[in-house]
Amino acid sequence: MANFSATKRLLSLPASARAAFLAPTRAFSVLKRPFPNYEGHVPLNVFERGALAAGSAVMSLLNPRRGDLIAALGETTATPYFIYRLRDAMLSNPTGRRILRDRPRITSRTMSVEKLRALPDNSVGRAYVGWLDGEGVSPDTRDSVKYIDNEECAYVMQRYRESHDFYHAITGLPVFVEGEVALKAFEFANTLLPMTGLSLFAVTRMKPAERSRFWQTYLPWAISNGLKSKEVINVYWEEELERDVADLRAELGLERPPDLRETRKTLREQRKAAKEEKEKISGLTSGKPFVGS
Repeated sequence: MANFSATKRLLSLPASARAAFLAPTRAFSVLKRPFPNYEGHVPLNVFERGALAAGSAVMSLLNPRRGDLIAALGETTATPYFIYRLRDAMLSNPTGRRILRDRPRITSRTMSVEKLRALPDNSVGRAYVGWLDGEGVSPDTRDSVKYIDNEECAYVMQRYRESHDFYHAITGLPVFVEGEVALKAFEFANTLLPMTGLSLFAVTRMKPAERSRFWQTYLPWAISNGLKSKEVINVYWEEELERDVADLRAELGLERPPDLRETRKTLREQRKAAKEEKEKISGLTSGKPFVGS
């Protein structure tokens, strides 16, 4: 009778729940892994996850161009708490819930760069494609998530990863170290993902002038705006492409930081002018004619 009652309760469950209940399970070991929870999923035990997190952290600091290492660091440090917090932030927001329901992807197949280039100059889409063109990147450069066990949370990480270039576009921060670290600091304050905070160690790779500028200008901007602005994970970028980028920043409560490219350009020109002035003075005192550039 007890078996009949249990079978009746099982049959009353939704099909997806019955499938999960009846699915075969495996004890976790290096040689005998659980079945993957989604396509491309690689289950890890706690020791493997820790080793991969530590190794990818060190190696990505030594070689920040290794996107696969940065991706692995992001995934292995996001669980068990942080990615669930970000997922819950989406669930608590109407737009975030729609994104989780629709599961949109940001790729060259879903976003036509030709159509984006035809949008007005001040639009979100035009700013995005302009940033892609300027940096020589495409929407297809993001690795697929594989080390996060929960399938829905894996999508949240994928969404964050594919939205990253939009964050660059609306802030204007470039991809070289100084701009990337500033954006990662903003993302840390806004999303709390540990990888974005760990990226601050890349400050050690900056030149003294860059480091000073980061501490004095870009880190305060990143922390202030990351904390006070709305959670950018809840922006449905596909629906904002024709919107004025300044209006979107205002709605998010996001201030644009000082233009880093212009700042660096101005400093280079100042150094060049100072060098020429020094050579001119040196030429006058030595009796040699000065030849300007």
